[in-house]
Amino acid sequence: MVEVVSLGDGATVSPTHRLDVIGFFCPIPVAEAKKALSKMASGDILEVLADDPETLHDMPLLTTRGEHHILSVEEKAGELRFLIEVIE
Repeated sequence: MVEVVSLGDGATVSPTHRLDVIGFFCPIPVAEAKKALSKMASGDILEVLADDPETLHDMPLLTTRGEHHILSVEEKAGELRFLIEVIE
């Protein structure tokens, strides 16, 4: 289960990369995130912007298969923001 939390205005984690998949549905958001993460270095943080509710289930599955960690998930007005850190 993924817990959706608000980062608020005081968030200190800044993404190094951004992936906007608003308007795309399964499997595009996860496939594109996987592709982006494979090109990133350890310590990099990918921000994924999505509006497909299935990503709440699919992104955690993606991170358990690789060397990545979900730092946070934020939901606002139907849009989701994932911060995923590469920890290889």
